[in-house]
Amino acid sequence: KYCPGLGLVHKAFLKNDAFLRACHGQETNHVPVWCMRQAGRYLPEFREFRAGKDFFETCRSPAACCELTLQPLRRFPFDAAIIFSDILVIPQAMGMDVQMVAGKGPTFPEPLKEPEDLLLLQPKVDVNKELGYVFKAITLTRHKLDGKVPLIGFTGAPWTLMAYMIEGGGSTTHSKAKRWLYRHPEASHKLLKMLTDVIVEYLLGQVAAGAQALQVFESHAGCLGPVEFQEFSLPYLRDIARKVKDQLKESGQDVPMIVFAKDGHYGLEDLSQSHYEVVGLDWTIDPRSARERTGGKVSLQGNMDPCALYAPKERISEIVKKMLEGFGTRGYIANLGHGLYPDMDPENVGAFVEAVHTHSRHLNLK
Repeated sequence: KYCPGLGLVHKAFLKNDAFLRACHGQETNHVPVWCMRQAGRYLPEFREFRAGKDFFETCRSPAACCELTLQPLRRFPFDAAIIFSDILVIPQAMGMDVQMVAGKGPTFPEPLKEPEDLLLLQPKVDVNKELGYVFKAITLTRHKLDGKVPLIGFTGAPWTLMAYMIEGGGSTTHSKAKRWLYRHPEASHKLLKMLTDVIVEYLLGQVAAGAQALQVFESHAGCLGPVEFQEFSLPYLRDIARKVKDQLKESGQDVPMIVFAKDGHYGLEDLSQSHYEVVGLDWTIDPRSARERTGGKVSLQGNMDPCALYAPKERISEIVKKMLEGFGTRGYIANLGHGLYPDMDPENVGAFVEAVHTHSRHLNLK
Protein backbone atom coordinates (compact mmCIF):
# COMPACT_ATOMS: atom_id res chain seq x y z
CA LYS A 1 0.00 0.00 0.00
CA TYR A 2 1.21 3.53 -0.73
CA CYS A 3 0.94 5.79 2.26
CA PRO A 4 0.20 9.38 1.23
CA GLY A 5 2.48 11.88 2.90
CA LEU A 6 5.13 9.37 3.93
CA GLY A 7 7.10 9.82 0.73
CA LEU A 8 10.69 8.68 0.99
CA VAL A 9 10.69 8.21 4.74
CA HIS A 10 10.15 4.45 4.23
CA LYS A 11 13.54 4.41 2.51
CA ALA A 12 15.27 6.73 4.98
CA PHE A 13 18.55 5.30 6.21
CA LEU A 14 18.10 3.80 9.67
CA LYS A 15 20.97 5.11 11.75
CA ASN A 16 20.45 2.62 14.59
CA ASP A 17 19.04 -0.76 13.60
CA ALA A 18 20.12 -2.66 16.75
CA PHE A 19 16.51 -3.19 17.87
CA LEU A 20 15.39 -4.69 14.55
CA ARG A 21 18.52 -6.86 14.34
CA ALA A 22 17.89 -8.18 17.85
CA CYS A 23 14.27 -8.98 16.94
CA HIS A 24 15.62 -11.28 14.23
CA GLY A 25 18.28 -12.83 16.48
CA GLN A 26 21.17 -11.17 14.66
CA GLU A 27 24.37 -9.87 16.23
CA THR A 28 24.43 -6.32 17.59
CA ASN A 29 27.22 -4.11 18.95
CA HIS A 30 25.17 -3.53 22.08
CA VAL A 31 21.91 -4.85 23.51
CA PRO A 32 19.10 -2.53 22.38
CA VAL A 33 16.85 -1.07 25.06
CA TRP A 34 13.50 0.69 25.27
CA CYS A 35 10.87 0.93 28.02
CA MET A 36 7.18 0.23 28.02
CA ARG A 37 5.46 3.53 28.86
CA GLN A 38 8.67 5.39 28.04
CA ALA A 39 6.49 8.36 27.07
CA GLY A 40 4.72 9.07 30.31
CA ARG A 41 4.04 10.89 33.53
CA TYR A 42 7.52 10.29 34.98
CA LEU A 43 8.71 13.06 32.60
CA PRO A 44 8.00 16.64 33.73
CA GLU A 45 7.72 17.76 30.09
CA PHE A 46 5.04 15.10 29.53
CA ARG A 47 3.02 16.34 32.50
CA GLU A 48 3.38 19.93 31.34
CA PHE A 49 2.32 19.10 27.78
CA ARG A 50 -0.67 17.04 28.93
CA ALA A 51 -1.88 19.43 31.65
CA GLY A 52 -5.60 20.22 31.31
CA LYS A 53 -6.05 18.10 28.18
CA ASP A 54 -8.42 15.15 27.83
CA PHE A 55 -6.44 11.92 27.43
CA PHE A 56 -8.30 10.53 24.42
CA GLU A 57 -8.40 13.94 22.74
CA THR A 58 -4.61 13.87 22.99
CA CYS A 59 -4.61 10.37 21.45
CA ARG A 60 -6.66 11.73 18.52
CA SER A 61 -4.14 14.50 17.81
CA PRO A 62 -1.33 13.24 15.52
CA ALA A 63 0.85 16.24 16.41
CA ALA A 64 0.42 15.63 20.16
CA CYS A 65 1.12 11.89 19.82
CA CYS A 66 4.22 12.62 17.78
CA GLU A 67 5.54 15.10 20.36
CA LEU A 68 4.92 12.72 23.28
CA THR A 69 6.58 9.84 21.38
CA LEU A 70 9.68 11.93 20.76
CA GLN A 71 10.06 13.44 24.26
CA PRO A 72 11.89 10.48 25.84
CA LEU A 73 14.15 10.17 22.76
CA ARG A 74 15.40 13.70 23.41
CA ARG A 75 16.46 12.71 26.93
CA PHE A 76 17.69 9.14 26.57
CA PRO A 77 19.48 7.09 23.88
CA PHE A 78 16.69 4.55 23.56
CA ASP A 79 17.09 2.16 20.63
CA ALA A 80 13.41 2.30 19.63
CA ALA A 81 10.43 4.63 19.84
CA ILE A 82 6.88 3.42 20.49
CA ILE A 83 3.99 5.50 19.24
CA PHE A 84 2.00 7.28 21.95
CA SER A 85 -1.54 5.89 21.90
CA ASP A 86 -3.75 3.57 23.94
CA ILE A 87 -5.02 0.01 23.56
CA LEU A 88 -8.62 1.14 24.19
CA VAL A 89 -8.91 3.03 20.90
CA ILE A 90 -10.15 -0.28 19.45
CA PRO A 91 -13.27 -0.57 21.66
CA GLN A 92 -13.91 3.10 20.81
CA ALA A 93 -13.67 2.30 17.10
CA MET A 94 -16.20 -0.49 17.65
CA GLY A 95 -18.69 2.03 19.06
CA MET A 96 -18.08 1.93 22.82
CA ASP A 97 -17.69 5.03 24.94
CA VAL A 98 -14.41 5.05 26.90
CA GLN A 99 -13.35 7.87 29.19
CA MET A 100 -10.17 8.46 31.17
CA VAL A 101 -11.33 9.39 34.67
CA ALA A 102 -8.86 11.15 36.98
CA GLY A 103 -7.83 8.92 39.87
CA LYS A 104 -9.71 5.94 38.40
CA GLY A 105 -8.24 5.28 34.97
CA PRO A 106 -10.07 4.10 31.84
CA THR A 107 -13.82 3.79 32.35
CA PHE A 108 -16.63 2.41 30.17
CA PRO A 109 -19.90 4.09 31.27
CA GLU A 110 -21.85 1.27 29.56
CA PRO A 111 -19.82 -1.97 29.60
CA LEU A 112 -20.99 -5.17 27.94
CA LYS A 113 -23.20 -7.08 30.37
CA GLU A 114 -24.84 -9.90 28.42
CA PRO A 115 -24.21 -11.59 25.04
CA GLU A 116 -27.05 -9.56 23.47
CA ASP A 117 -24.91 -6.45 23.99
CA LEU A 118 -22.60 -7.64 21.20
CA LEU A 119 -25.31 -6.37 18.81
CA LEU A 120 -24.44 -2.85 19.94
CA LEU A 121 -20.90 -3.15 18.54
CA GLN A 122 -19.92 -2.17 15.01
CA PRO A 123 -19.81 -5.49 13.13
CA LYS A 124 -17.35 -4.16 10.54
CA VAL A 125 -14.91 -1.39 11.43
CA ASP A 126 -13.39 0.87 8.78
CA VAL A 127 -9.99 1.29 10.49
CA ASN A 128 -8.88 4.07 8.15
CA LYS A 129 -11.93 6.10 9.11
CA GLU A 130 -12.10 5.24 12.82
CA LEU A 131 -8.39 4.96 13.62
CA GLY A 132 -6.81 7.04 10.89
CA TYR A 133 -5.57 9.49 13.52
CA VAL A 134 -3.19 6.78 14.83
CA PHE A 135 -1.89 6.16 11.31
CA LYS A 136 -1.32 9.89 10.80
CA ALA A 137 0.57 10.04 14.11
CA ILE A 138 2.81 7.15 13.01
CA THR A 139 3.54 8.76 9.63
CA LEU A 140 4.31 12.13 11.20
CA THR A 141 6.55 10.52 13.81
CA ARG A 142 8.46 8.54 11.17
CA HIS A 143 9.14 11.85 9.40
CA LYS A 144 10.36 13.50 12.60
CA LEU A 145 12.50 10.54 13.65
CA ASP A 146 14.33 10.79 10.32
CA GLY A 147 15.81 7.30 10.71
CA LYS A 148 17.19 7.88 14.22
CA VAL A 149 15.63 4.67 15.62
CA PRO A 150 12.83 2.30 14.54
CA LEU A 151 9.22 3.08 15.43
CA ILE A 152 7.06 0.46 17.15
CA GLY A 153 3.29 0.26 16.69
CA PHE A 154 1.07 -1.69 19.08
CA THR A 155 -2.32 -3.05 20.01
CA GLY A 156 -4.06 -4.69 22.93
CA ALA A 157 -4.77 -8.41 22.51
CA PRO A 158 -8.36 -9.67 22.15
CA TRP A 159 -8.72 -11.15 25.65
CA THR A 160 -7.26 -8.05 27.31
CA LEU A 161 -9.63 -5.77 25.37
CA MET A 162 -12.59 -8.06 26.06
CA ALA A 163 -11.84 -7.90 29.78
CA TYR A 164 -11.89 -4.10 29.76
CA MET A 165 -15.08 -3.99 27.69
CA ILE A 166 -16.95 -6.23 30.15
CA GLU A 167 -15.40 -5.07 33.44
CA GLY A 168 -15.91 -1.42 32.50
CA GLY A 169 -12.37 -0.56 33.55
CA GLY A 170 -9.50 -2.01 35.54
CA SER A 171 -10.07 -5.00 37.83
CA THR A 172 -8.08 -7.22 40.18
CA THR A 173 -10.20 -10.36 39.64
CA HIS A 174 -11.69 -9.84 36.16
CA SER A 175 -14.58 -11.90 37.49
CA LYS A 176 -17.19 -10.30 35.21
CA ALA A 177 -15.14 -11.03 32.10
CA LYS A 178 -14.26 -14.54 33.26
CA ARG A 179 -17.93 -15.17 34.00
CA TRP A 180 -18.47 -14.78 30.25
CA LEU A 181 -15.79 -17.39 29.50
CA TYR A 182 -17.51 -19.94 31.73
CA ARG A 183 -21.17 -19.07 31.15
CA HIS A 184 -21.11 -17.74 27.59
CA PRO A 185 -18.20 -19.45 25.77
CA GLU A 186 -19.80 -19.05 22.32
CA ALA A 187 -20.42 -15.33 22.81
CA SER A 188 -16.90 -14.97 24.20
CA HIS A 189 -15.41 -16.52 21.08
CA LYS A 190 -17.63 -14.34 18.92
CA LEU A 191 -16.35 -11.19 20.64
CA LEU A 192 -12.73 -12.37 20.54
CA LYS A 193 -13.07 -13.06 16.80
CA MET A 194 -14.58 -9.61 16.20
CA LEU A 195 -11.68 -8.01 18.06
CA THR A 196 -9.13 -10.13 16.19
CA ASP A 197 -10.48 -8.99 12.82
CA VAL A 198 -10.22 -5.32 13.81
CA ILE A 199 -6.76 -5.78 15.32
CA VAL A 200 -5.36 -7.39 12.16
CA GLU A 201 -6.57 -4.50 10.00
CA TYR A 202 -5.35 -2.00 12.59
CA LEU A 203 -1.84 -3.47 12.68
CA LEU A 204 -1.63 -3.62 8.88
CA GLY A 205 -2.67 0.05 8.80
CA GLN A 206 0.09 0.88 11.26
CA VAL A 207 2.69 -0.79 9.06
CA ALA A 208 1.37 1.00 5.98
CA ALA A 209 1.71 4.25 7.91
CA GLY A 210 5.33 3.53 8.80
CA ALA A 211 5.54 1.28 11.88
CA GLN A 212 8.68 -0.87 11.68
CA ALA A 213 7.76 -3.36 14.43
CA LEU A 214 4.54 -4.32 16.24
CA GLN A 215 3.83 -5.30 19.84
CA VAL A 216 0.70 -7.10 21.03
CA PHE A 217 -0.11 -6.50 24.71
CA GLU A 218 -1.89 -9.39 26.46
CA SER A 219 -1.82 -7.47 29.73
CA HIS A 220 -4.45 -9.65 31.42
CA ALA A 221 -2.95 -13.06 30.66
CA GLY A 222 -2.22 -13.57 34.35
CA CYS A 223 -5.85 -13.82 35.39
CA LEU A 224 -6.35 -16.85 33.13
CA GLY A 225 -5.28 -20.36 34.00
CA PRO A 226 -3.44 -22.55 31.48
CA VAL A 227 -6.65 -24.15 30.17
CA GLU A 228 -8.48 -20.83 29.65
CA PHE A 229 -5.35 -19.29 28.10
CA GLN A 230 -5.21 -22.17 25.59
CA GLU A 231 -8.83 -21.60 24.60
CA PHE A 232 -9.47 -17.88 24.87
CA SER A 233 -6.10 -16.16 24.38
CA LEU A 234 -3.49 -18.19 22.53
CA PRO A 235 -5.50 -19.05 19.37
CA TYR A 236 -6.27 -15.36 18.79
CA LEU A 237 -2.69 -14.26 19.45
CA ARG A 238 -1.59 -16.80 16.84
CA ASP A 239 -4.27 -15.71 14.37
CA ILE A 240 -3.17 -12.08 14.64
CA ALA A 241 0.49 -12.83 13.94
CA ARG A 242 -0.24 -15.29 11.13
CA LYS A 243 -2.77 -13.09 9.33
CA VAL A 244 -0.67 -9.92 9.62
CA LYS A 245 2.43 -11.74 8.36
CA ASP A 246 0.59 -13.44 5.48
CA GLN A 247 -0.68 -10.10 4.20
CA LEU A 248 2.65 -8.34 4.65
CA LYS A 249 4.41 -11.15 2.80
CA GLU A 250 2.29 -10.40 -0.27
CA SER A 251 3.86 -6.95 -0.44
CA GLY A 252 7.35 -8.24 0.40
CA GLN A 253 7.41 -6.71 3.90
CA ASP A 254 9.03 -8.28 6.92
CA VAL A 255 7.96 -6.53 10.13
CA PRO A 256 8.97 -8.20 13.42
CA MET A 257 6.22 -8.81 15.94
CA ILE A 258 6.46 -8.99 19.74
CA VAL A 259 3.95 -10.67 22.04
CA PHE A 260 3.85 -9.64 25.71
CA ALA A 261 1.61 -11.82 27.89
CA LYS A 262 2.01 -10.43 31.39
CA ASP A 263 2.09 -13.12 34.10
CA GLY A 264 1.54 -15.82 31.48
CA HIS A 265 4.39 -18.06 32.69
CA TYR A 266 2.51 -21.23 31.79
CA GLY A 267 2.29 -20.13 28.15
CA LEU A 268 5.97 -19.48 27.48
CA GLU A 269 6.59 -22.57 25.34
CA ASP A 270 3.41 -21.99 23.33
CA LEU A 271 4.12 -18.28 22.86
CA SER A 272 7.56 -19.11 21.46
CA GLN A 273 5.82 -21.11 18.69
CA SER A 274 3.12 -18.58 17.83
CA HIS A 275 4.61 -16.80 14.78
CA TYR A 276 6.10 -13.91 16.80
CA GLU A 277 9.80 -13.11 16.48
CA VAL A 278 10.01 -11.82 20.05
CA VAL A 279 8.41 -12.88 23.34
CA GLY A 280 8.24 -10.16 26.00
CA LEU A 281 8.69 -11.23 29.62
CA ASP A 282 7.48 -9.77 32.91
CA TRP A 283 9.87 -9.52 35.86
CA THR A 284 8.74 -12.74 37.56
CA ILE A 285 10.48 -15.01 35.03
CA ASP A 286 14.12 -16.04 35.43
CA PRO A 287 16.15 -15.11 32.30
CA ARG A 288 18.01 -18.43 32.05
CA SER A 289 14.81 -20.41 32.55
CA ALA A 290 13.10 -18.35 29.83
CA ARG A 291 15.96 -19.07 27.42
CA GLU A 292 15.74 -22.77 28.16
CA ARG A 293 11.98 -22.99 27.86
CA THR A 294 11.81 -21.06 24.58
CA GLY A 295 14.60 -23.20 23.12
CA GLY A 296 16.19 -20.49 21.01
CA LYS A 297 13.10 -20.26 18.78
CA VAL A 298 12.55 -16.55 19.51
CA SER A 299 14.30 -13.45 20.71
CA LEU A 300 13.39 -12.36 24.23
CA GLN A 301 12.50 -8.92 25.59
CA GLY A 302 12.43 -7.74 29.20
CA ASN A 303 12.41 -8.10 32.09
CA MET A 304 13.79 -5.92 34.90
CA ASP A 305 11.39 -5.26 37.76
CA PRO A 306 10.22 -1.65 37.18
CA CYS A 307 10.59 -1.04 40.92
CA ALA A 308 14.33 -1.68 40.61
CA LEU A 309 14.45 1.86 39.19
CA TYR A 310 13.82 3.14 42.73
CA ALA A 311 17.25 1.77 43.69
CA PRO A 312 20.43 3.90 43.70
CA LYS A 313 22.12 4.14 40.29
CA GLU A 314 24.99 1.80 41.27
CA ARG A 315 22.48 -0.87 42.28
CA ILE A 316 20.56 -0.40 39.01
CA SER A 317 23.83 -1.03 37.17
CA GLU A 318 24.42 -4.26 39.14
CA ILE A 319 20.87 -5.51 38.47
CA VAL A 320 21.23 -4.78 34.75
CA LYS A 321 24.58 -6.61 34.56
CA LYS A 322 23.10 -9.71 36.18
CA MET A 323 20.08 -9.57 33.85
CA LEU A 324 22.29 -9.32 30.76
CA GLU A 325 24.42 -12.25 31.93
CA GLY A 326 21.24 -14.29 32.33
CA PHE A 327 19.82 -13.53 28.90
CA GLY A 328 23.04 -13.25 26.93
CA THR A 329 23.53 -10.46 24.41
CA ARG A 330 22.18 -12.06 21.23
CA GLY A 331 18.49 -12.25 20.38
CA TYR A 332 17.75 -10.02 23.33
CA ILE A 333 16.09 -6.62 23.83
CA ALA A 334 16.41 -5.06 27.27
CA ASN A 335 13.23 -3.63 28.76
CA LEU A 336 11.33 -3.54 32.01
CA GLY A 337 8.99 -6.34 33.04
CA HIS A 338 6.13 -3.86 32.76
CA GLY A 339 5.76 -0.10 32.23
CA LEU A 340 7.43 2.84 33.93
CA TYR A 341 5.56 4.26 36.94
CA PRO A 342 4.69 7.98 37.24
CA ASP A 343 6.82 8.64 40.34
CA MET A 344 10.08 7.35 38.86
CA ASP A 345 13.14 9.58 38.61
CA PRO A 346 14.07 10.25 34.97
CA GLU A 347 17.74 10.15 35.97
CA ASN A 348 17.33 6.54 37.08
CA VAL A 349 15.73 5.70 33.72
CA GLY A 350 18.81 7.21 32.10
CA ALA A 351 21.03 5.10 34.38
CA PHE A 352 19.14 1.96 33.27
CA VAL A 353 19.66 2.74 29.58
CA GLU A 354 23.33 3.58 30.09
CA ALA A 355 23.92 0.39 32.10
CA VAL A 356 22.39 -1.77 29.36
CA HIS A 357 24.58 -0.20 26.68
CA THR A 358 27.79 -0.22 28.76
CA HIS A 359 27.55 -3.73 30.21
CA SER A 360 26.39 -5.31 26.94
CA ARG A 361 29.32 -3.79 25.03
CA HIS A 362 31.71 -5.22 27.65
CA LEU A 363 30.03 -8.64 27.47
CA ASN A 364 30.33 -8.60 23.67
CA LEU A 365 34.08 -8.10 23.94
CA LYS A 366 34.55 -11.22 26.05
